[in-house]
Amino acid sequence: MPLTAQRFFDFCEKDAPKVEAVFILGDLFEYWVGDDTSSSSPFQQEVLRALASLSTKTKTYYVHGNRDFLIGSDFLNKTGLTLLADPSLIDIAGEKYLVCHGDSLCTADIGYQVFRGIVRKPWIQKLFLSMPLSWRRSIANSLRSNSHAQYQYSASKSSALNSVRTNVTLEACAAVMKDWSMNKLIHGHTHLPAHHHEQLHQQTWQRWVLSDWDLDHPVRTTPRASALAINGQGARYIDLSKT
Repeated sequence: MPLTAQRFFDFCEKDAPKVEAVFILGDLFEYWVGDDTSSSSPFQQEVLRALASLSTKTKTYYVHGNRDFLIGSDFLNKTGLTLLADPSLIDIAGEKYLVCHGDSLCTADIGYQVFRGIVRKPWIQKLFLSMPLSWRRSIANSLRSNSHAQYQYSASKSSALNSVRTNVTLEACAAVMKDWSMNKLIHGHTHLPAHHHEQLHQQTWQRWVLSDWDLDHPVRTTPRASALAINGQGARYIDLSKT
């Protein structure tokens, strides 16, 4: 997606260096099958250079997404990104926020959670990364195609039920907030940007959801590229799609 990619490069060069820290909460890439792929991809090399340049100007942090959780130490070292655990506690202007990718909170999708538990096992990842690159790419493309087909099928049967299955659950959010004794949560993954004030029993919290970026499909969807800016006045969305 050339327009989306260019907006990201412009963001790294012009917008991001103005702040004290940048947090990328996963799914920077459609999929990632190993750090050794970047040497054969001009696009990935361009992303690497943009991030490496950015990290010399401002602190830049990364949380693994469900599509690029195999980003490893080689890529992190070359870009200067600091990897954060999922979830992680961050402190900005005296306020604490819990940040995560968000897929672990989609507990209504039982099949996905089983799959996630398998592919996050270190020995499974080691086995996968030992395969020839062509095999890894073929497996990744097959998984993406199957995932898209299943989503389309589920949506055609019941759009409302599919939305519930692929969104975070109130119970999962409440559990992670209780575990960390927090009341402010930021995540991505669901592509449903919004600022929520939520409650379960006596527990209350705020939740901010980041959007995905897509400036290349105006026929299918409204162009979107937003970020969450946080300072002493709190958190607010900024629209980068028209900048």
